[in-house]
Amino acid sequence: MSRQTASDLPVRTALSGPATGVIACAAIARAAGFPNAITGDMGGTSFDVSLVANGEAALAAQTAIEFGMVIRSPMIQIETIGAGGGSIASVDASGMLQVGPESAGSVPGPACYGRGNMRPTVTDANVLLGRIAADRPLGGGLLAALDAEKSRQAIEEHVARPLGLDMHAAAEAILTVANARMAGAIRLVSIERGHDPRRFAYMPFGGDGALHVCAMMREVGVATGIVPRYPGVTSALGCVIADMRHDAVQTLNKPLAELDVGDLQRRIDALAASCQQRLDSSGVRFDEVREVIALDMLYAGQTHTLPVVLADAGSVPITAQSIRAAFEASYTAAFGRVLEGIPIRVMNLRYARIGVRSKFDLKVLAPEGQGSTAPLGMQRVFHDGRWHEAMRYARLELPVAARIDGPAILEQADTTVWLEPGFHAEVDAHGNLLVRLS
Repeated sequence: MSRQTASDLPVRTALSGPATGVIACAAIARAAGFPNAITGDMGGTSFDVSLVANGEAALAAQTAIEFGMVIRSPMIQIETIGAGGGSIASVDASGMLQVGPESAGSVPGPACYGRGNMRPTVTDANVLLGRIAADRPLGGGLLAALDAEKSRQAIEEHVARPLGLDMHAAAEAILTVANARMAGAIRLVSIERGHDPRRFAYMPFGGDGALHVCAMMREVGVATGIVPRYPGVTSALGCVIADMRHDAVQTLNKPLAELDVGDLQRRIDALAASCQQRLDSSGVRFDEVREVIALDMLYAGQTHTLPVVLADAGSVPITAQSIRAAFEASYTAAFGRVLEGIPIRVMNLRYARIGVRSKFDLKVLAPEGQGSTAPLGMQRVFHDGRWHEAMRYARLELPVAARIDGPAILEQADTTVWLEPGFHAEVDAHGNLLVRLS
């Protein structure tokens, strides 16, 4: 949206950061040949999950934020839980290990940052287990090194002793709980909405997502993981890729039998003009302008509406018969049957006008030249109850078609990729890492 629209309608900026990440993931996944993807944005505090089906992000007519406040504004459908690199691990009064939702954030940050926090976090567990090399500069030099001893002390005091575990078992327990919570969020946007996650690729992004890609694949049953070229700035990339879209909604609340299609068309024309005016005032040049016309509909007596897109609207006149046919097709797709003899109601008209921006070829992100598959060295990593010898690689130096077998650690300034034993990763033509079981 333009700055003026953001000023007029600030509510529409809600969840815009995670949303741009989903937009970027959808574009990257399509280019890589995966129209269906589940995205997982794991930063310092939260884990934001969304679903992309047939190349398009799932949309919601409304969402709820803290204190049960409902925002009735169309947006990309995102589920958020408190599970990030800074999420704090603790043992509650009943002796149960908890991870999050409280977070150390970036300031003071995990215990290993050495900035005053003495409680263990997910990042501290990854450091203690060797999945993040403590001697590696953080964020391209933001911190010269991490203090693994502070991670050990925090986990020992707050998790290992209360649970009667050794340090490494305690650190693995922290990650097990965090991974289970994140897998639950993935199931929420997939299985609980009628999607089989085995048909989807999993795309982690954010600074912490790639450390858990193999765990999420194991937990949920996803066959392929896609780690984008620059996971830590995927949301910023989405800002460059995103089209400009304006949505409007009007309440109708009429039985279909009483709907005046002439009045409906006039309402559509008015919304189209209003949304087009916002596109024109933005000063942005578009390759083309598209529109989406949909109705929220249900059978009389039901409480939940079904969004029904009028696919041919704009090119074919809207009639009561075409609306009924579109509703019955959508209802059958969602529930397997129609309900004969029950009146149909039209609750809301939804209109979206989309200014399509020029796109750049994502292959510009691909590695250049021959690159190098030479390891940086070896790192001892604790995984599944024992130590492994894992090779360390400079991820951005790997050439196209390079294959790395786990256990391995792939490092770059904005993230770390942890490849578990039994997994391998290949670099595709766009510089993504395609992670699969060996």
